[in-house]
Amino acid sequence: MTGRLSPSRRAYWKRYQPTGCRDALEKCKEHAREARNLSVERIAADMGLNDHWALYKWIESGRFPLVLVPTYQAVCGINLVTRWQAAHEHRLLVDMPVGKAAHAADLVQLGTGFQQAVQLLSDFYKSNGAQPAAPVLEALRAHLESVAHHHFNVSGFSEPELDFAP
Repeated sequence: MTGRLSPSRRAYWKRYQPTGCRDALEKCKEHAREARNLSVERIAADMGLNDHWALYKWIESGRFPLVLVPTYQAVCGINLVTRWQAAHEHRLLVDMPVGKAAHAADLVQLGTGFQQAVQLLSDFYKSNGAQPAAPVLEALRAHLESVAHHHFNVSGFSEPELDFAP
């Protein structure tokens, strides 16, 4: 995403979960217009399509060629179709973290995040589901992303990446 979005809209798009394939395709298009100021014609051109009407047809019908989904999402700047596919198959998506050296503060934050997630989970079960599930799910997702980050770092430890940063 680019800097054109306000913080509230950036948060909206980060949390948005499409309800269906057509919804995911339409919201990708909406995100491209809002965040990147792209029309459907420009999206089609950036995807290498000769006819933007085909893109309109695919979005309207929800029958989008699977091989073009990654390109469409890259042009639009958001992966809503992938999110919908994962949710539809009852799968969890976790962004692939970028590797960086872990510091003591990172490990403390990992432990703190775990404790907060477990506390919210415990409170949720104690209330027999009376408490809202959204904060529990958000805490668990955040913790899983943090663990995935450390998993990626440890798995690549034997083959360290070159640091090209100045």
